[in-house]
Amino acid sequence: MSYLKPPRIPRSVELPPRQALHAGSTQVLVVGGGPAGIGAALGAANAGAEVILVERYGFLGGNATAALVMPLMSFHNEVKQAVSGDTGRLLPPDHGEGEPVVGGVLWVLLEQLVRAGAAIRPSLETGYTVPFDAELFKLVAYDLLENHEVRTLLHAFASDAFGLPDRTRVVFETKSGPLVIDADVIVDCTGDGDVAAAAGAAYDIGRPEDGWTQPMTLMFRMVRFDQAKFASYTHAHPDQWRGVHGLWDLVRAATDAGELDLPREDVLFFATPNPGELAVNSTRVTEALGTSVWDLTRAEFTAHRQMAQIARFLRDRVPGFADSYVVQSGVQVGVRETRRIVGEYRLTGEDVLTARQFDDAVARGAYPVDIHNPSGRGTTLKRLPRGESYDIPLRCLLPRGLDRILVAGRCISGDHVAHSSYRVMPISMATGQAAGVCAALAATGGRQPRDIPVSEVQRELRSQGASLR
Repeated sequence: MSYLKPPRIPRSVELPPRQALHAGSTQVLVVGGGPAGIGAALGAANAGAEVILVERYGFLGGNATAALVMPLMSFHNEVKQAVSGDTGRLLPPDHGEGEPVVGGVLWVLLEQLVRAGAAIRPSLETGYTVPFDAELFKLVAYDLLENHEVRTLLHAFASDAFGLPDRTRVVFETKSGPLVIDADVIVDCTGDGDVAAAAGAAYDIGRPEDGWTQPMTLMFRMVRFDQAKFASYTHAHPDQWRGVHGLWDLVRAATDAGELDLPREDVLFFATPNPGELAVNSTRVTEALGTSVWDLTRAEFTAHRQMAQIARFLRDRVPGFADSYVVQSGVQVGVRETRRIVGEYRLTGEDVLTARQFDDAVARGAYPVDIHNPSGRGTTLKRLPRGESYDIPLRCLLPRGLDRILVAGRCISGDHVAHSSYRVMPISMATGQAAGVCAALAATGGRQPRDIPVSEVQRELRSQGASLR
């Protein structure tokens, strides 16, 4: 292939010193405008802090909009498991009735999305997921930050961070040249833990046996889908479709004919709020690291070629897709897992699957352990006990040995198994809100985040509608 590969013999070169524009100072600086960053910015602003949010892209939403990761996955405990009925509904049939375990800013976002006609409320009919429109999501996110007086900077990529005597400084690369912003407290919502790692935080990557992370996926939307024709096929072949994934026989036939070359055995897609539209989650790039520019480049080449194969397969072999076409793919390939910052506590898969509770809990989750095979086909799915949820301690948001920085979203402290549950966007919003609240209390009180009593954080979170035990 024609993409650039890493040099066989690495060679470093010196760069000349440079000046950067001092772009401002703030009490709380949130880096990353995805679900975790939106949660952190709103949580900090509601707690009375001055907030700046900086985002690398020209819009907000992170994986929800840049990578088209949809729908928002279930954030309800499963008091009663659903029984698969309608084989053509295209939303999860196995997420049963339960209570939401994430509240606060997630519901502020959801209510505004619903009012804008951009989302469908979670219910038994949606499998307690939230189908949403990615373009309207961007507008709603803009409005939320503006209404909370969060100053926002777009098109700025965080490249470095270091401590000053009483603050932390983050360096951003922009089309206007490098600039810096100083803050009393930073909340790293980059997904990859870029800021915390640059400031010296320790981190883990991948599964312990070989370091491989969950595969990357390029999401894409297809339109002119005829759901009635597809439903007729699935009703006639009920063994070939399970709510949102399947078509095993058709995939096998296309693979044997040389039309498909995918490291997965089925096709996965979801309905959106828009009729005749689907979000397709079927590309898979294994043994690639989302913090490697070389791997990311290879992943984009590979995933776009897989997307073309899948779209052709659907049109040629699957009823309901004869007139369909790809209308949009993600701005970049979706990355599930990279750095997990080592915090004061590392959440484990056992903590998740035994629904462990913690005295210093600041967020909750109930999503299953969901591990896409890092090196091949297959997905591991393990559910929590019926009606239960697990706690996420504040200690998971505090990088060990690092002052004035918190982490939120999928880069918080946990192992490979726990990460596969807490990485989803609703839980990321919850850890974001918690980190934002803790950052605000520290910044406005002249203290370090780790010196804030968890009872203060919990009290403020409850006042903001967060769901704690």
